[in-house]
Parts: sequence; structure tokens; C-alpha cells
Amino acid sequence: MVFSVRGIVVGRRAVGGVLGVAFLAGGVSACGGSDEGSGDSPRMTPAAAVAKAAKNTEDITSLRYRMTGKVPVEGRVEAEASMSLKPSVAMSMKMNALDQGADGKVEIRLVDKAMYLGGGAVAKEMDGKNWMKLDLSGAAGNALGSGGMGSQANKNPAQESTFLTGSKDVKKVGTEKVDGVETTHYKGTVTLDQFREALKDEDKATREKREKSLDQYEQLGVDKLTMDMWIDGEDHTKQFRMRGDADKGALDMTITFLDFNEPVKVEAPPAKDTMDLADMMKDAQS
Repeated sequence: MVFSVRGIVVGRRAVGGVLGVAFLAGGVSACGGSDEGSGDSPRMTPAAAVAKAAKNTEDITSLRYRMTGKVPVEGRVEAEASMSLKPSVAMSMKMNALDQGADGKVEIRLVDKAMYLGGGAVAKEMDGKNWMKLDLSGAAGNALGSGGMGSQANKNPAQESTFLTGSKDVKKVGTEKVDGVETTHYKGTVTLDQFREALKDEDKATREKREKSLDQYEQLGVDKLTMDMWIDGEDHTKQFRMRGDADKGALDMTITFLDFNEPVKVEAPPAKDTMDLADMMKDAQS
């Protein structure tokens, strides 16, 4: 779908593609959020160490992370983001899709169930305004095929770290420093079917949260993932890498966590500097 609004051509690639990368980035994120570290990881089996770090994702309230890698269609991306999960979901991300030229630099804010995009292709010629507002639950979001983005936004992005718990071949690679932090590196492969099977032993609430993480990978056509996980001495995931083959290209993302459970404040851009996509669509249809 492509439509013209006030001289702007807005299509799936310009807006939907940006949203897809943003939420894949958030979805791929993985970290530990518990303040209770056992210090026992060196004596644990690899599977037990990974399971403990995955369990620590349940109580996370906020995170800040750096992302680099490659996603299908959009290509190479890098980003830095802050996200709050409790009491409400909010996110601020600066992202650069390196293969998209000047149009690839985008700032994204998620607040009060609305997405704001600034910079890049979506910010061109918007009557001098710098931000576009997209109501994730409204008609504009559905028209762009991003209706599912709202549910993705409300998902704890740490859930992807639990994927490695379904691996049958997880092993310890060694000890490494990540951003100056001593970590233990684990690696394994897992199919989506294996991960789903591993969820049978979890309680209903945990199972439902983790199952949400499967959808985006199934939609991409990914059925097997190679995963690396760097766990610090407090059983928190410091860094995470996920690789897989999708229908439209390779997925290879690395996320490094900068801090957890620190205050995150995200504000909507000034209304006078924002153009509402729903209003733009109404104008285009009138």
C-alpha cells in the first residue's frame, strides 16, 4: 500500500519498515532484571546458568541497550534505546539503517500507546514539522499493516533471552569481558519447535508471555536460531546475539545492555511540531 498525503509518499517501506525494524530490535533484546545474583554460575551447568539468567528477566522494569546487526530487507542497523516496562510501556530509540542512506536515520518514541517518528524518509516535507504520530491502535496503524505493533510494544523485550533454554546443545564457550564486565559466554542452537516444547513445564503466565516472542520469527520465516549469551557474575545477561535465516535475508543482531531498572522518562514531542498520520489520511481521502 502506498498513498500520497500533502506531497508526501508514505508506504510500507517508509513507515511500516521503520516500525518493523524498531520492534524487531526491541523484541530481540534480552537481559536479566533481578537484583539477586547468586554468584554460583561458575559451578552451574551451562543449561542451568542460562535458565537462571532467563528467569531473571521476569521482574525487569526498565533497560537501556545498544544494538548492532543486520535484519531482513532493511539490512545493517545500529541503535541505542531506553525502555520502561512498568508501570507503563515507553521507549525512546535512535536508530540508523546504514544501508538506507540519509533516510535511514530515525528517532522513535513510544509513549501513551502512540509512536512518534522523526527524521529519515518519514520527516520529509511535513509542512515544516519534524515528527509524525502514529496511533498504534488506530486506523493509520492498521492501514500500514502495523496493527500488531501495539501488542509487540507491550511485550517485555527480555523474553527472547529465554529462547536458549530450549536448546539441546547449549555449551560454555569461555570467559570474556564485555564493556569491561567479566562474563561467561554460552552458545547453542534452538528451533522454534524446541522452544515451544520447553514451555510446557512453565506456569501459564510465563508460558503465555514467552510464546508471544515466537510470532515475529515465524512471520519472518525463521525456524532455527543460533544464540550466544554473555552472563555476568550476578546472573544477568550482559550481551546477547541471535542469528537465523529468514525468508527475505539474514537476521544477525547483537544487543549489549548498558543498565537495568534505572528511571526512564519518555516525553511526546510538542504537538505543534507533530503531524498526525490519521489526520493526514483523512485529508487524503477528502
